[in-house]
Formats: sequence, C-alpha cells, structure tokens
Amino acid sequence: MTKEIISVKNLRVAYGDYVLFDDINFSVNEKDVFIIMGASGCGKSSMLRVLTGLVTPVKGEVLIDGKDFSKADALEKTEIMKECGVMYQSGALFSSMTLKENVAMPLELYSNYSKKEIDELASYKLALTGLGGFDDFYPSEISGGMKKRAALSRALALDPKILYCDEPSAGLDPISSKRLDDLIKELNQSLGTTFVIVTHELQSIFGIGTNSIYLDNSVRNIMARGNPNELLKNPPNAQIREFLTRGIEK
Repeated sequence: MTKEIISVKNLRVAYGDYVLFDDINFSVNEKDVFIIMGASGCGKSSMLRVLTGLVTPVKGEVLIDGKDFSKADALEKTEIMKECGVMYQSGALFSSMTLKENVAMPLELYSNYSKKEIDELASYKLALTGLGGFDDFYPSEISGGMKKRAALSRALALDPKILYCDEPSAGLDPISSKRLDDLIKELNQSLGTTFVIVTHELQSIFGIGTNSIYLDNSVRNIMARGNPNELLKNPPNAQIREFLTRGIEK
C-alpha cells in the first residue's frame, strides 16, 4: 500500500503583500523521487524552503510523516528534521573541514554515537556515494562532481527518511550530472529514501523522477502534476510541452 510521507494542504506563501502561491495541494509518497519543476522565478526554491521549515506559510499545512510541521514549534521542527536531509545547491561544505569531518558533523550534533562509531559511519557514508578513500581531502582538493557527492554523503549522515535536494546537478557537465542522477536513483532503490528534488534539468527530470509538480507563477499554483515521462507523452497544455521539450519536439 502506498504511503504519503509528505502532504501539503491549502498552502499559501506570501512575501509581504505579494502572494507567491495560493491554495497549493500535493502529496509525496514514500520512496518517490519527487520533482519540483517550473520556469525560473516560479518559486521552486521557495517551496523547498517551506518544506524544510525555512519559510513559514501564511496559511495551510505541511504534514511530514503525519506530523504537522508547519505549526510545530522550534523544538518539534528540529525533531522532525532529524528524519530529513538537505543537499544544498552549492554543496555548502565547510572549507576548513575534511570531507569526513563535514559528514561527521550532523552525527556529532544529533546522535549519541561514540567518536569511533561516528568516524566509521562518516567513512561509510562517503563510500556509499563513491568517495571511499577521500576522507581526509578538503573541498578545495576535489572536483565539482565530487563536492556534490560529498554534500549528498553529509545529507545522508542521519539515515533520513526524506532527502531534499536543491538543483543537485547545477553547474555539472552532462557526464557528472548523469553519474549523480544514477547515484540518487541507486540510493532511492537500495535505501528506500524519499527524494524531493528541485530541478529544471530535463536529463534529471526524465531520468529519475517518479512523480512531479510543475509550478507556475501566472496562476500562483500547480499547472501540471504526475510522472514526468507521462506528462511528456500527454502534456496538458502548450506551456508544459514547451518546458519539457525546450521547444524541440521529441
């Protein structure tokens, strides 16, 4: 039986008098690779900030694994977010720390593991993303693709049920981007982690997405939803067709 792990109900997001979204409703199922897509400026990153608690909605609910995240206090949000990981667009690795130290940090802050156990787990998480043997390297000593994988390792540190990714393949060449997509797909299938990914990259959208929403600021709502490959076959309107083909019919 399919289980909803994220449920967004009647959501309104506003910055002052400017309403970005209104009456947004969608759900993310457990083990989905859920894509949030849309044209630049549509509010993809703002939606991710709402889901991770960085932006408080004016109205509506965000339920995470049945818990009302949008109305939780700071302590409750921290507890809920322990079951979530975040991979930032820039990677956000600490330059003064080795890769192993970067991955170990969430474990040091939010777990009761011993120093030895944390060291072993940090090394394991790096190996899980193909960075075995790079424990003592600094971010400045590795490639852009490796930085993305190191950021993914850190996001996986606490074995999250949900992993949020903001433009994970941004700035990568097509080969490195494909490798990262393959890694996300592998982790989704092997660990059962639910991924929520903000991206405009068609390779990622079609290659790993199992469900999606298309945000549009002209309607301040969701213009399309469903499996991206099915949307490509049967786009609901010309705007969706143009976005998914970038003007080149497939």
